[in-house]
Amino acid sequence: MKTMMREKLSVWQARYDKYRPYWPATFFILGFAFDVFTLDRVDSTWALLQQLLYLSACWLILIFSFFLQTRPDQSAGWGKIRHFYEEYKTEALHFFFGALLSTYTLFFFKSSSLVVSFGFMVVMAVLLVANEWSRFQAASLPFKFALLCLCTLCFSLCVVPIFAGSIGLLVFLASLVFGVTPFAAFSYWLLKRRAPLFELCKKQILIPSSLVTCAFLILYVFHLIPPVPLSVQFMGVYHDIKKNHGVYELYHENPWWRFWSSGDQKFAAQPGDKVYVFFRIFSPTHFSDRVRLVWSHDDPKYGWVKQDEIPIEISGGRDLGFRGYGLKSNYVPGDWRVQLETLDGREVSRIHFNLDLAPEIPRRFEMEVQ
Repeated sequence: MKTMMREKLSVWQARYDKYRPYWPATFFILGFAFDVFTLDRVDSTWALLQQLLYLSACWLILIFSFFLQTRPDQSAGWGKIRHFYEEYKTEALHFFFGALLSTYTLFFFKSSSLVVSFGFMVVMAVLLVANEWSRFQAASLPFKFALLCLCTLCFSLCVVPIFAGSIGLLVFLASLVFGVTPFAAFSYWLLKRRAPLFELCKKQILIPSSLVTCAFLILYVFHLIPPVPLSVQFMGVYHDIKKNHGVYELYHENPWWRFWSSGDQKFAAQPGDKVYVFFRIFSPTHFSDRVRLVWSHDDPKYGWVKQDEIPIEISGGRDLGFRGYGLKSNYVPGDWRVQLETLDGREVSRIHFNLDLAPEIPRRFEMEVQ
C-alpha cells in the first residue's frame, strides 16, 4: 500500500515539475477569475478588507524576499513549513496579484469609457505576460515591487475618494501620498536601522515605485486615469423624460429589434422636439460631487465641436446609481456625442447618436422605467 502511494506521489510530483514554469501564470489567472465572480461594490467593507489582506500578504512575501537575498543560503536547516513556503510562495504571490489586478481592472473598466478602460486592461495583460519573460527573472524583485506599487496606488485611488466623499485634483494627490507612504516609510526605516541595505532598497524598491508613481501622475495629466469610484451603469437618448413618484419614465421610438441601441440613438427630430440624455451613475455612500454632460456635434469641417456643457449635482449610496438627465432644444442634424465627465475633465462614459430632422407626423412612443 505504501509503495503504491509513493508511486502515485512520484507521478504527481513529476507532472508538477513538468508544468512548473506555467504555474505562476496559472495562479495569476485563477486570481483574476476568482475576483471576477466575487467582486462587490467599490465601497464594500468586505471588498476593501479583502484587498488590504492581499496587499499585506504581497508586502510580507516581498519584504521577506528582500532581506533573504542578503543572507547566506541556509536551506539545509529549513523545516517542513519553511520548505513548503519556499515551494509555493511564487504561486501565492501571483494569485494575490491576479486577484488585486482583476479588481482594479474591473473597477477602472466600470469607471470610464471604453477607450480609457481598454488601455488600462491592455496594461494589465502586458504585466501578466511580462512577468513570465526570462529577462525579468534577473530583476524579479524590482519588477514585483513595481507591481506592488501599482496595486497599492490603485487601492488608495479607490479608498481615499470614498472617505473624502468627492474626487478631484487634491483628492488624487492625497491618494498618491497615501499609496506611496508605505514605501517611503520602509525606506526611511531601512536608512536609519539597516543603512548598508539602503542602496539595494533604492534599486529594488524606491526607483520602481517612483517610476510607477510618476506614470500615474502623467496619466492623470492626460485624463487617462478613470475616475474611480464613479461608474455609469446606464446611459441612453430619449424623446421625453417624466418623473412620477420617484420613478423616471423614459419615452422612445426605438424598435424592439434594434436591441443594441440605448433609446433613440437614431433620433428622428420633429419640430419642437427636445433631446434628452438619461444616465445612472454609481457613487459610494456619503459621496457628493458634481459631474457635467458635455454635448458635441461632429462638424463636417471642424470635427467634434463642443456645443453645450451642463453641470449636475450627484449623490451616492443607491445600489442602482444616482439618476439624472440633461436636455438640448437647440440642435442641428448630424452625429452627436454626449460625454459624462468629472469637473477635472476625466470621462466617466459617453454615448453617440445620429439626429435627423423629420416632418411632423403622428407617432407612438414606447416607455421604459428607471
